[in-house]
Amino acid sequence: MLPMPRDASQAPPPLAAALEWPRAFWTVARLTRGGWMRDLPPGDGRPVLVLPGLFNADRSNIVLRHMLRKLGYRAYGWGLKRNLGVRTVGSENERLIARIAEIHSEAGEKVTLVGISLGGILARLAAHRHPELVREVITISSPFAGPPTATNVWRQFEWLTGEKISDAAVIARREEAAKPLPVPATAIWSRSDGLVNGLICREPETAKAHAIEISSSHLFVQMKPETLRAVARILGGSPCCVATS
Repeated sequence: MLPMPRDASQAPPPLAAALEWPRAFWTVARLTRGGWMRDLPPGDGRPVLVLPGLFNADRSNIVLRHMLRKLGYRAYGWGLKRNLGVRTVGSENERLIARIAEIHSEAGEKVTLVGISLGGILARLAAHRHPELVREVITISSPFAGPPTATNVWRQFEWLTGEKISDAAVIARREEAAKPLPVPATAIWSRSDGLVNGLICREPETAKAHAIEISSSHLFVQMKPETLRAVARILGGSPCCVATS
């Protein structure tokens, strides 16, 4: 069993981080076996926008969007190229909000947001600021509920975004993202995540907020069959009925 952080203030230990790539490749190998879409609830045609993680672009979410379309949802990429934080979405998340508004106008209904890692934090910010555009938020391994130092990627975040985790604007956004959302929210998280502390990827259970634990690396978590099935079941109306892997 992998060593885990003792509390929400600690980053995952070095061994967990070192095993990220081997575990990620195993995730892809399992995906190729097929059969993981069996018995998933059909979609209802709602628009679903998928947001990539730090330094990733829409290509990283091809499998997830393919599954959503096969089930009958209208799945969208965010179309903003690589996720470099404010360098990509703007200091007030304005480019992402414009994309959500565009899909809302095209579809004629509120948009469900599915965000991986940093993409999930951006999704929560968008939902706080424009709940009239957002139906619900699903985050996948998104460290929105704790300090950046409880991750092994905060230095990469600073380098790629040009921001410091001690900047007042970064702190304010982090505090905003951690607040309970005005729309339904589900957090998919892993206690054995080697890059971010899984304990800061969830919030307390409420009528509107749920958490689903899986066992996964951080890398390629959006391709893990358990993650994909969890997303499908959440959208199908069963947020509390996903087995831990």
